[in-house]
Amino acid sequence: MKQIINCTLILFVVVFLPSYASAQSGTYYTIRDFETWSSINLKYKPTKNLKVNLSQQLRLKDNSTTLNAYFTQLGLDYKLADFVNIAVASRLITENDDQGKIQGKENHFRWQTDLEFNHDISRFLFKFRIRYQNKDELQKTSDEIKKTTRFKLSSTYNIKDWKWDPTFSAEAFNGITNNDGFYKMRYTLSTNYKFNTGSLGLFIRTENELQGEYPKRTNILGIKYNFTIKKKNK
Repeated sequence: MKQIINCTLILFVVVFLPSYASAQSGTYYTIRDFETWSSINLKYKPTKNLKVNLSQQLRLKDNSTTLNAYFTQLGLDYKLADFVNIAVASRLITENDDQGKIQGKENHFRWQTDLEFNHDISRFLFKFRIRYQNKDELQKTSDEIKKTTRFKLSSTYNIKDWKWDPTFSAEAFNGITNNDGFYKMRYTLSTNYKFNTGSLGLFIRTENELQGEYPKRTNILGIKYNFTIKKKNK
């Protein structure tokens, strides 16, 4: 038992605690960090194929001790067919910039559009999503708008007589503002428990930067609560 506890502690230190690299200039760069993400989502379905989503999210960095960002997002999802959905969303973001000479809170606005396909095979549900997003800092008039395309593939397995079905996903981030190419990969293992008024979601995630002299890996633990407002039938 003692060996198991020691191995667990070592694994926690290796995986979750932040680590740093030092450049020749003496500047330290975070190359591994542990973050926590939490969100509350409100969903309303006015028609059979349309959903309205409103969410508030908080993200912590530096071993989950420092504010990274918080944002409010409003979105619409529409079901075109049984196997394809489209979505649009806007996000008002406040980021904590604690790097460089000029630091402080920064306000950003991001909008995005999604095209998602899904297909069932036995107990598996496969989804493929393409997202385009456009992000701009509000205080600056001459800053460069960050444009990104994202490609996400996910698979959910329906376990018989089990409420916490697992989902695994992989997502690639492609920067198109300056033809940056693929600059980040995201891998997520998640589960979702549904009840009458909504659902509770839990996930563990790792993000790996693919570019730069000191590429960063971020491990993330997340929780989200989804509250659903159901339209009353007259």
